[in-house]
Amino acid sequence: MDFLRPTTLPEALALRAGRPDAVPIAGGTDVMVELNFDHRRPGALLDLTRVAELGEWSRDGELIRLGATVPYARVITELGAELPGLAMASRTVGSPQIRNRGTVGGNLGAASPAGDTHPVLLAVGARIELASQRGVRTVGAGEFYTGVKRSVLADDELITAVLLPAAGGPQQFAKVGTRNAMVIAVCSFALAIRPGRREVGAAVGSAAPTPRRTPGAEEFLRAELPWDRPGPLPDSLKRRFGELVADATEPIDDVRGSAAYRRHALSVLARRTLTWAWDDHRERQRSCV
Repeated sequence: MDFLRPTTLPEALALRAGRPDAVPIAGGTDVMVELNFDHRRPGALLDLTRVAELGEWSRDGELIRLGATVPYARVITELGAELPGLAMASRTVGSPQIRNRGTVGGNLGAASPAGDTHPVLLAVGARIELASQRGVRTVGAGEFYTGVKRSVLADDELITAVLLPAAGGPQQFAKVGTRNAMVIAVCSFALAIRPGRREVGAAVGSAAPTPRRTPGAEEFLRAELPWDRPGPLPDSLKRRFGELVADATEPIDDVRGSAAYRRHALSVLARRTLTWAWDDHRERQRSCV
C-alpha cells in the first residue's frame, strides 16, 4: 500500500486524479478502523494533513467556510457561538482523542447514515465544496448523500470545505445511544430555528438509508410556531411535531435498535429539542426587552 503525502491542494488534486484507488485520510478515525478489521485494502492512502488550506476556517459575512480537515475539537472551541448545532454534535463524537483528530470532512467522506454531523448539516442548509483538477463545485447537503455510505463524490474529487450559515437563532442536536459519547448513534436529530426569517430546519440520522430532512415537520413548525408572541408551546404542538418527524423516517431493525424504537426515540428527541430551542428563543427575547 502506497502512502501519498501532498503539501498543497493542487498536488493533492493531481494525486487524486492520478490514483483513483487512493483513499483520502485526515484524522483516520473511520479509515483506520476499516483497515484494522481488513474491511478495506486500498492501493494507496492519500494523507491530507499537510495541506494547510484544508485545515483552516474563515468567515465571509454570514457564511462560515469550514475546511475539510478542521478537527471536531476546534469546531467546539472556536465555532461554538457561530455554529452551535455543529459544536453540539461534535461534542458527542468519540473521545477527546478522536475529537482532536476526526473531522467533518471525514464524516462526509464516510457518508454513514449514523454520522453525527450529518443531521446538523442538513438542518442548517450546508453546502459541500468538492474540488478536482476539472474545477470546483458545491452540492447541497440534501443532494450529497445517495445511499448507505455513498455520496456524489467522484473518483477524482476531494471534499475541500463545508459552507454553513452562521446561526441566526437557536440550534439543537441530540442522539440516542448506549451512552452520551464514544458510541454510534441509534438515532439522532438536529433542529435549527431562524426566528428573524421564520425558517425551520430539521433532520434525522441513523433512521433511513441516508441522513434526511423532515420537510413535513419543518412546514408544520413554520406555520404553527407563535413567532409574534413567543410564549410556552402547547404539548399538542410538540407532540404533533414529533409525530411528523417519526413519519419522515425509514428505519431498520439492527443490533443497535429496532425500527419501532428508532421512530419512538426520534419523536421524543424532536419534542425535547423543540422545547429547548424555543425556550432559548424566549430567553433571548426577554433579554432584549
